[in-house]
Order: sequence, then structure tokens, then C-alpha cells
Amino acid sequence: MPVDWIAIYVAAAVIAGLLIGSFLNVCIYRIPRDISVVAPRSFCPECGAGVAWFDNVPFASYVVLRGRCRNCGQKIGLRYPIVELMTAALFGFVAYRYSFTPAAAKWLLWEAILVVLFWTDFEEQILPDELTIGGSISGAILAFFIPVPALIATTLFPGWKPVACSFFSIGLGIALLALPMWGIAVLYEKIRGREGLGFGDVKLLILMSTFLGFEKSIYATMLGAVAGSVIGIVYCLITRRKLTETHLPFGSFLCAGAAIVPLLS
Repeated sequence: MPVDWIAIYVAAAVIAGLLIGSFLNVCIYRIPRDISVVAPRSFCPECGAGVAWFDNVPFASYVVLRGRCRNCGQKIGLRYPIVELMTAALFGFVAYRYSFTPAAAKWLLWEAILVVLFWTDFEEQILPDELTIGGSISGAILAFFIPVPALIATTLFPGWKPVACSFFSIGLGIALLALPMWGIAVLYEKIRGREGLGFGDVKLLILMSTFLGFEKSIYATMLGAVAGSVIGIVYCLITRRKLTETHLPFGSFLCAGAAIVPLLS
């Protein structure tokens, strides 16, 4: 029987996703609190006790400990196994979709960044600059080696090199998505006297442009906006709150849309 290398590769990506997902949990908790993600070693947020290596095995330790800290008995947030499983699933899909290529490495990085941003915005209403700005710089550097989707550029300028088309698409995304969002945020704040759209969302759109390009950033934004609208309306109906007075993590919805797009197209 021939060896199914694709299956082995996908399985390895899933295992790597579980391990990296454990580290992403550290980032989600520590980055908004300005704590180093390197030191100290993992600890319980409730009692501060260090987590032994055998209690830090992705997903398995959560099951063995029945979702509680071994030292103080406090519940471990359900977010921890969810992030590990989410990262494993996303890594598996990327490996299956892009095989063993440089593009796969780019999209693995992309999914890892989005997992952290999704949860920091969902839990803390923060989209850290370390990831939005740092990720945008990484995306721009990667564009020199792995072309960004650029349908408009390749159609209008068929003689352009892939790098030129990539940066045209990135610039178009920033000009037509991020900057208008910034203008809307400023206008809303002046009219209503309170922040409606955070400027972190603007930086997130810049990040999306550097990785996805203009056209696919629109696709991701549409997915995020539709998901956010549906979930927001359902949430307000259930809780009987006014939609205009309810804060929803729009950045999280954008991240969800942006994570799905490279896996579908």
C-alpha cells in the first residue's frame, strides 16, 4: 500500500496546530496585559501557581483535569481547549489546501495571527498593535516572495511583475477599505460623542490588505459584516437590548471572515 503523504502532512499540521494553539492561548491572555509571552512559564490566572508540563499538554490536560486547576480547583476557561482545537483545524485545512508550499507557511502564520486577534477582541475589545501592525509588516515582506491576490492589477496591467501587482492590490485595499473605515470612525465619534468603530479595526483592515489583497479583503469584510449583523440581531432579540446601544466585537467577525477566505479560494 503506497504511503499517503498528504494525510501524514495534514495530520502533522493538526498536531502542530494543537501545540501552537497552546502558545496562542498564552498570547491571548498576556498581550493585552503587557506580560511577556516568553517568561514566566505558564501559570494559573486565579492562584498564580505554575503549571507543570504534564498539565500543559494541549487539550488532553484539560480533559484529564476536568477543566480545573490542579492547585486551586478553579475552573479553567473553556476558551483554552477551543483555541487549541480551532488552531488545529485551521492548520489542517491550510495543509490540505496548499500542500507543502511556501504559500502554506504564509497562511499558517495568517491563521495564527487571526486566532489571537479574534479572541483578544472578543474578550478584551483589544486588537493589539503587536499583531495588527507587526502582522502588516510581515505581510508586506512576504508579498515580495509570495504574490498577494491581485485580480484588478493583473487585469489592468498585464505586463506588471507579480510583486508590483501585489503592492498595487495592497495599496488599493488600504485606500478603499482601511481609510474609509477610519473616516467613518472619526465621523461617528464626532456625531455621537462616543466611539463606534475602534481604530484597531482600521489597523486590522490594513493587515487584511497586506495578506489578502483588495478583492479578497472585500470578500472577508462582507462575510464578517453579515455574520456580525445576524449574530448581533439574534443577541439583541434574546437579551431584549437595543442594537444601537450594544457593543459587538466587529474585529472578531472580521477575523473570522478573513480566516475562512484563504481556505475557500
